Amino acid sequence: MAYASHIINHSKKLRNVSNLLQHEHAVLVRWFSNEAVGKRDDLLKIRRHGCERNFSSTINNTVPSLGTFKKNVSSTTRTSGNLVNGSLSHKGFVCSQIPSRRGFSSDSGLPPHQEIGMPSLSPTMTEGNIAKWLKKEGDKIAPGEVLCEVETDKATVEMECMEEGYLARILKEDGAKEIKVGEVIAITVEDEDDIGKFKDYSPSASDAGAAAAKESSPPPPPKQEVAEKPDSSLEPKISKPSPASSGDRIFASPLARKLAEDNNVPLSSIKGTGPDGHIVKADIEEYLASRGKEAPAKASKTKDAGAASLDYVDIPHSQIRKVTASRLLFSKQTIPHYYLSVDSCVDKLMDLRSQLNSIQEAAGGKRISVNDLVIKAAALALRKVPQCNSSWTDDYIRQYNNVNINVAVQTDNGLYVPVIRDADKKGLSAIGEEVKKLAQKAKDNSLKPEDYEGGTFTVSNLGGPFGIKQFCAIVNPPQSGILAVGSAEKRVVPGSGSDQYKFASFMTVTLSCDHRVIDGAVGAEWLKAFKGYIENPESMLL
Repeated sequence: MAYASHIINHSKKLRNVSNLLQHEHAVLVRWFSNEAVGKRDDLLKIRRHGCERNFSSTINNTVPSLGTFKKNVSSTTRTSGNLVNGSLSHKGFVCSQIPSRRGFSSDSGLPPHQEIGMPSLSPTMTEGNIAKWLKKEGDKIAPGEVLCEVETDKATVEMECMEEGYLARILKEDGAKEIKVGEVIAITVEDEDDIGKFKDYSPSASDAGAAAAKESSPPPPPKQEVAEKPDSSLEPKISKPSPASSGDRIFASPLARKLAEDNNVPLSSIKGTGPDGHIVKADIEEYLASRGKEAPAKASKTKDAGAASLDYVDIPHSQIRKVTASRLLFSKQTIPHYYLSVDSCVDKLMDLRSQLNSIQEAAGGKRISVNDLVIKAAALALRKVPQCNSSWTDDYIRQYNNVNINVAVQTDNGLYVPVIRDADKKGLSAIGEEVKKLAQKAKDNSLKPEDYEGGTFTVSNLGGPFGIKQFCAIVNPPQSGILAVGSAEKRVVPGSGSDQYKFASFMTVTLSCDHRVIDGAVGAEWLKAFKGYIENPESMLL
């Protein structure tokens, strides 16, 4: 019990346990009896904001008895899983997936502190950037205050703190890029006097070593090679030393030695990746593969010399660019696309738009665009043909009851697809205002996750802004359809008589479908419904 008291007194927040138990942000209970440790694995129970999490006690990886805990208490750093010591928010958006570790003591005598890690904001996020720190080292922080702005793949999100303390050290400065999720970005302490002790702090070597071991440790060699390794000295014909070995013994598996001898490969020129640096079969094969590429490399040397004279600029990938590339590549590689195109007469649509804009201008409202009418028509067509409002999974096809339309918006930062929720239930004026608002937020790089997540269908329009006549878009997974909208152009239409004709404006649209979800006839039925709304726009008002 003396060691338990020592730990409680070591932390400022644990000195007044009775006050802590009444704190609205956390409830902390500890058991330090031999009986409790012997019968239970749970030593720590944390209650935060009404949510309870039980964390298994991990002290030096195992806690066989309280005696072991007593011996190592002064050098133990407890990792409490994904402890929530901060939150991410952007004007109402909150994300609590922020890994942190609280250190109670260390070999270097560091005071209690917390390591704040890069949070995960979505299932696909693997890394993020630090856009800007709003707090400096040494600043006092309080719950709700913004620490920094984190740049994700599609938005810049504010990271808030939920515990009182001081920002002792910033490990990732402004503009730091490609920070892996969970990587430590800052350190906070409880006492202001402890700030200076973290001037040269770096994340714990044990944690870094464990992570490095997972990433860099080579795969174990085949069991048969390990088993045969002791027999290498018994085979004179393949164990003869290489002339370049400098008298040092080279350890290699019999299979690797045989392969090297057959291909005249000197073992001294190969670095082994097996246990204790042993050369294995994979090392010989890799050497042979690299040697086979040397001749083509030399042949193309003159071409490289010519290319070096080109004047160019390397533009680093932005987060949105990398995510867009990854998702579109995944879509083209895994989704069986097919495309359906149709021409729709838009004369009546243009007349209706002119009438509605006259009413809007008289009432002081904003003008309605052709794209607003297209979004409305697409939403109503999805309600009429719900099979196109679906997505594919390995076990079933999920058909959505909500019609949420993503709208492709091109910005200087990249391509964004904000979502218009329940577009089938909204009026044209509401859709137009929402599209303009979200498009501006996309250009300002201030979209929140709820502004672009949850779409069931996408509309991409290159006709109005760029005059593209027709194009085929790539399906935005996990959706199963995307509509590519071209520009409207005047065409000559034959009349009833042989010498009669008239002019009409036609717009070409192309529907890209996931054939796993949408059969050809179903896609054609959807396009027929869409064309009906475009050529008879009054029906959208019913």
